[in-house]
Amino acid sequence: MSVNYSEYVAGLVAKGRAAQKIAENYTQEKVDQLTAAVAYALTQPDVALKFGEMLVEESGMGVATDKQAKMFTKVKGTYYQMKGQKSVGLVEVDEKMGMEKYAKPMGVIGAIIPVTNGEATPVVKSLMALKTRNAIILAPHPRARNTNGEVTKMIRSVLKKFDAPEDLVQAIEPDYVSIETSAELMKQVDFILATGGTPMVRQAYSSGVPAIGVGTGNVVTIVDGTTSLDDVASLIIRSKTFDNATSCSTENTIIVFEECYDEFVKAMAKVGAYLVKENTEEKAKLQKTMWPESPANHNLNRHIIAQPAAKIAEIAGIEVPEGTRMLMVEENGGFDDNYPFTGEKLSPVAAIRKVKDFDDALDKMMKTLEYQGKGHSVGIHTTIDERVRILGEKVPVCKVCVNAPQSLTNSGSWTSGFPMSMTLGCGTWGHNSISHNATWKDLLNFTYVSRPIPSYQPKDEDLFDEEIRNAFK
Repeated sequence: MSVNYSEYVAGLVAKGRAAQKIAENYTQEKVDQLTAAVAYALTQPDVALKFGEMLVEESGMGVATDKQAKMFTKVKGTYYQMKGQKSVGLVEVDEKMGMEKYAKPMGVIGAIIPVTNGEATPVVKSLMALKTRNAIILAPHPRARNTNGEVTKMIRSVLKKFDAPEDLVQAIEPDYVSIETSAELMKQVDFILATGGTPMVRQAYSSGVPAIGVGTGNVVTIVDGTTSLDDVASLIIRSKTFDNATSCSTENTIIVFEECYDEFVKAMAKVGAYLVKENTEEKAKLQKTMWPESPANHNLNRHIIAQPAAKIAEIAGIEVPEGTRMLMVEENGGFDDNYPFTGEKLSPVAAIRKVKDFDDALDKMMKTLEYQGKGHSVGIHTTIDERVRILGEKVPVCKVCVNAPQSLTNSGSWTSGFPMSMTLGCGTWGHNSISHNATWKDLLNFTYVSRPIPSYQPKDEDLFDEEIRNAFK
């Protein structure tokens, strides 16, 4: 099919602009009604499971019930965080400084949707747009096009039910989903909210349109043995196997103190983790399976992405015990393409490194992040607050999770203070424009009104201490 991408996208954008012009005049009450309706409708158990099953079938990735749980958590959490919050008109007054702050929409948002989270991400981003009186156009991954289309249809039906323009939420139609269409979309919208692979995010930032994107995930977690290793094992296995590790937020390297290494491995074995040892045929087979074209390139084999650990082992020709849920691979070598287990694996496969002490662990963490994942997240299981402080102070990441399952925490959860989000900022370390988890607040423009206030100009004695003043006498 011959497609004029520019013309097709221009049609979507035009419909979005027309709908947004109507929404621009909505009251806060109307905005809140729409967000509540969409959040409620899309998180009904049968609905959430249907979309989870649909995406697993279409993409061949993940676990349907985990995707259902993701809908419950991320969609409800997103709505919970915006419920009762002002996003229309006058949203803030500072009487002392004579300042008023007015919230205004951006216009039409272009949203890039990844295949790994193609069920919840379109709903979360649509809620963000509706809360801020923007229109949004969803651009799905080709392997999630049909699921995205059905999710969009349901959101549009909710909007129609509550007398709002359906075109506030649109999706690139399945027959038109392509890299070219997404690229054109990013040229014509007013703002881009990009979640997906690094090339797509970089394209968003280079499009000439303001954008928020995410960096590459490659989470490193330290286990120092000061907490219950059985508890740690339980948390890590929950995180690493959730939705077959579709999230870029899950543990990819586990750094373990040598004094508790053997005990930790045993604890992990009890919950279904199989250890692939250093310098073995098993490791060589697994590496060749996961990166079949290495050393020519280091692209992951898409047939192992978000697959169960037992299936990956079978593909690699490795015999593992029944009930194996995760593969741990000893990697005590370098930190470059010659040691690919050091990087992101998008599967229930994690590297494990043995270290002498905390200084050694910190060094290995830093070297891993320099290879891949700088800016995203790290974790630590410890009772020693000083170690947490050092990570917060010294490690170039935007999120540090303490005694928690990474993939169920750093993107927001009911048991953490991180905002619920499907777009995790990684700061300039990850070549991103934000360091926080993106929320609806990032889709607003603001007008600031200044009123006169009594003049006050401080004296030098009030501004500068005596040492500074005397230095210039």
